[in-house]
Amino acid sequence: MGAVTSGRVVRVSGPLVEVCDVGPVAMHDLITLGPDAIPGEVVAIRDGTVSVQAYEYTGGLGPGAAALPAGKPLSVRLGPGLLGGVFDGLLRSLSAAPVFLTPGAAADESDRMWRFEPRVRVGDQVGEGQVLGVVADAGALEHRLLVPPGVNGRVESLADVKCGMGTVVAEVGGTDVHLFSDWPVRVPRPCRERLTEVTPLRTGQRVLDLLYPVARGGAAAVPGGFGTGKTVLLQQLAKWCDADVIVYVGCGERGNELAEVVAELFELTDPRTGGRLADRTVIIANTSNMPMMAREASIYTGVAVAEYYRDMGFHTVVIADSTSRWAEALREFASRTGVLPAEEGYPADLASALAAFYERAGCVETLGGATGSVTIIGAVSPPGGDMTEPVTAHTERFVRARWTLDRDLAYARHYPAVSWSGSFSRDAPAVGDHHVRAGDHGWPARRARVMTALAEADRLGALADLVGAAALSGTERVALLAGRLLRDGVLQQSALSTVDAAGGDEKASALVEAVLAVVGECRELVVAGVNADVLEEFDFTALVRLREEAAAQDTALIGRRRDEMLAGLRRLR
Repeated sequence: MGAVTSGRVVRVSGPLVEVCDVGPVAMHDLITLGPDAIPGEVVAIRDGTVSVQAYEYTGGLGPGAAALPAGKPLSVRLGPGLLGGVFDGLLRSLSAAPVFLTPGAAADESDRMWRFEPRVRVGDQVGEGQVLGVVADAGALEHRLLVPPGVNGRVESLADVKCGMGTVVAEVGGTDVHLFSDWPVRVPRPCRERLTEVTPLRTGQRVLDLLYPVARGGAAAVPGGFGTGKTVLLQQLAKWCDADVIVYVGCGERGNELAEVVAELFELTDPRTGGRLADRTVIIANTSNMPMMAREASIYTGVAVAEYYRDMGFHTVVIADSTSRWAEALREFASRTGVLPAEEGYPADLASALAAFYERAGCVETLGGATGSVTIIGAVSPPGGDMTEPVTAHTERFVRARWTLDRDLAYARHYPAVSWSGSFSRDAPAVGDHHVRAGDHGWPARRARVMTALAEADRLGALADLVGAAALSGTERVALLAGRLLRDGVLQQSALSTVDAAGGDEKASALVEAVLAVVGECRELVVAGVNADVLEEFDFTALVRLREEAAAQDTALIGRRRDEMLAGLRRLR
């Protein structure tokens, strides 16, 4: 350490630390500050003074303290043991920490031994991204050890069966391959090719899968004010989406709220394996009472972990809750550095920072030839529910879907409270083509009919509030009825239901067809002269309850109830 050029601290303003005399450094290089070796990242270099954003509490740090450059960018240590763990924004384990990590704490140097099973032999020619072997006891998924990017050649040696954190597992082309590796969080991991073929990410939530789907490797935003059910919806997505690995980033939320989320995640049963959902989940926690600028790094840390598992050939989902708190950290730090503020005080590069995050999503062919994906779902918490504020407005530019949560729906106990008038999906046409190729030729038309019916019901509902429903024509009152049946019988789902917490494509299609068939019969009855009052007084309870009574594959029950309902309506002629 004595050979390293040591600089000194000249100014401390919260997380902003200015140092000088540190020698040659580059943007985003890591610098340790003071006797506790507080980690910080270079964010500005001018006139011999280096500005550093510290990732720990800087109380007690003053001018004259030592500043040592690490000679590398901010990196996280990737390897087995991540699944099922809880980490801070720099991927340091919180599971063993008493309350908080001590200042300057480094990544864990565990003495645990891992069972390595080679998949190649000494003398084999291997290339970057190829599987060298698996770590059999690393969690719920097969942990694949890959040839690092940029390394090719002959396998010259393989380690024994038991390996530790510092063990050289293999030597490839003169390069040592370790069980753990460091990766800069702001640098996307390389891939062979980004794929354009669309496969939908199935979330288990009908309102999303039917109306506002997102493709694997896409990005979605979930804006919603306080009390609209963001946390529950994100938990439902984590539990039921068809991803192999979930990376949950708690970014700036209240400590007690995030503690409840973590506790619930550890109690949830994984519907895919029957074990714990946490066994294929990585939780990165940076609460509002933790160091502010670690919040800024936490979302990049989450994406780096997701790309690590993507390169193994897994499909991963990053859930960031919430990007608004991350943006607030950017705003606070920008104000300390004297950056000229833009709209609502946010820095002018807010849009670029959001783009750098969301554009790391994608479905790719990995360096080893496998297919993997990273899908990013970012929650947004607009102050006062203002959907025009900068974070929400800029986020819309970089995501493929927006799932807006509506306060009125939430207060009406309609969950998920996804607004069909304030949401969109740019992936819907491509997802429709996928369903057609898969044999469901009616999916695009079915979605279009539901969207049209909901829009018409909303338009007439506003008119009915002014003049009264009785003033509308019979067909218009049937359109209002159609909207209500679709909302209550198809789009609503209870996260606490043992039957309907998640639903597949078959059940969703059957429910939609049943409701549309009943609505079509009602429309014919009105045209035939039946009074709309009679239809509004008709008991549709059996149709609405179908979502709670029919299991995921029980389309036969839905068909029988539909036929019984149609027969009852025909008796009104």
